[in-house]
Amino acid sequence: MERYFDVVGNSDPLGQQCIRQVKGFINGKWVQTATGEFRDAFNPSTGQLIAKVPAFSKEEMFEAIKAAKEAYPAWSDTPVHKRCQILFRMRHLVAKHQDELVELLAMEQGKTLPEAAGDVLKALEVIDFACGMPQLMKGESIMNVSKGYDTVLYREPMGVFLGLVPWNFPAMIPHGWMIPLAIAAGNTFVLKAATADPQSALRFMELWKEAGLPDGVVNIVTCKDEDIHYLIEHEDIKGVSFVGSTGIGQLVYEQAAKAGKRVQCLGEAKNHALVMDDAVLDRTASGIINAFCGCAGERCMALPVVVAQEGIADKLVEKLVEKAKELKMGRAYAPGTTLGPVVSARRKEAIINWIETGIKEGAKLVLDGRNPEVEPGCENGFFVGPTILDNVTPEMTVGQREIFGPVLCIKRVKTFEEGLALMNANPFANGSVIYTSSGYYARKFARYTDGGQVGINVGIPVPVCCFGFTGHKKSFIGDLHVMGTDGVRFFTESKNVTSTWFLPDHNAEVDTWDGSLASK
Repeated sequence: MERYFDVVGNSDPLGQQCIRQVKGFINGKWVQTATGEFRDAFNPSTGQLIAKVPAFSKEEMFEAIKAAKEAYPAWSDTPVHKRCQILFRMRHLVAKHQDELVELLAMEQGKTLPEAAGDVLKALEVIDFACGMPQLMKGESIMNVSKGYDTVLYREPMGVFLGLVPWNFPAMIPHGWMIPLAIAAGNTFVLKAATADPQSALRFMELWKEAGLPDGVVNIVTCKDEDIHYLIEHEDIKGVSFVGSTGIGQLVYEQAAKAGKRVQCLGEAKNHALVMDDAVLDRTASGIINAFCGCAGERCMALPVVVAQEGIADKLVEKLVEKAKELKMGRAYAPGTTLGPVVSARRKEAIINWIETGIKEGAKLVLDGRNPEVEPGCENGFFVGPTILDNVTPEMTVGQREIFGPVLCIKRVKTFEEGLALMNANPFANGSVIYTSSGYYARKFARYTDGGQVGINVGIPVPVCCFGFTGHKKSFIGDLHVMGTDGVRFFTESKNVTSTWFLPDHNAEVDTWDGSLASK
């Protein structure tokens, strides 16, 4: 069986780690670029080269769009329940190959095994949800909306969609948030996979093919960053779903909207947690550690800022330092590892620069993760240990900008009102959290926080996929969010059909029969 890669060498003297030259997937076939241009992808745990990732040309990427366009008429005409039968088979295959997918993701991205399992299972969760598309795509109707006239609203697919995805969730975002809902609704899809870790997305594509997905319905390419605009502006792309930085998201939105596309762009975050004096200390500290160190802090729902009431702040910081030191750093794919590496050397350098910026701005460094001890064989890995900066004030950029690493900023306040105002002053609003034992303050927080996803004693308040991922402010650009009913609406458009009928010899414009003989 042809695979998504060819082996082109070994990355270590013992030959225990092969170097794969990965491919793209166009019109049901695994294809290699003719450009001869490749970018390197590394194992974050060891720093070893593991993959050569192709940079497809504009013309090659246009072949992917052409394949999706040509597949669209037959796929959109396939009854929705038959489309969903393929999703049911895909659901079975993902579950069957779960362990393999988890290990691959941990190796190429740097998530620990439990975190990688969460990535894969979240994709599986959305596939489950998309299997309900026969119910989700139901429209609306009124009989006799006017005398003799009926109106029915249908939800229909739109055509070819483009997915632009980041490197931090290589399974969940493309094969959860995007592809299942798009194709279950009857669209076709072109995915621009992440260059840093494309193998999880490509292995999922092998499973889609095994599940019986027709050629051309989903296509995958990789390219140079500066060539993405060719995909966005192509006349046959009807909609663009993007996840990444806010700055790039703004550019994507401007380009796509100007070209008449439907667009959703999920951007950065700087989520805050307000910790009240009455919070349950140990449980609160454990939740914060998981939220700011989980996935090495490389997620838009991480919890990089704690706003602590002064009465609990000192004890909380002490407890956080204690629990952070208990984390076990090591190879992401080794059982027992609780903090893996960040994705790349460039990301590690950026995080360390942020830590040093915080120190220069006057924050107190109470836990330093810049030079962590690592196990043998991981000396060249991209590790940053848990880092805590205390006494961060509003004017410090370290407490305002997204760091995307295992760095926690502590801000101190006197009152609930001061804390809420400080949180709402941030330009990002993906999520916000309160730790408290007070129902009054919990309810008031939920009502007045700017965060789109709110946690009450929950550090990562991401809902299950029947709800949308509702980031606010500069964390989201667009009108319709991913997942939930918003996700279904994003990948469909509505059509109203109004009708009236006449007998062949009926000359009146509207039937005047009132149904009075219907019961006789």
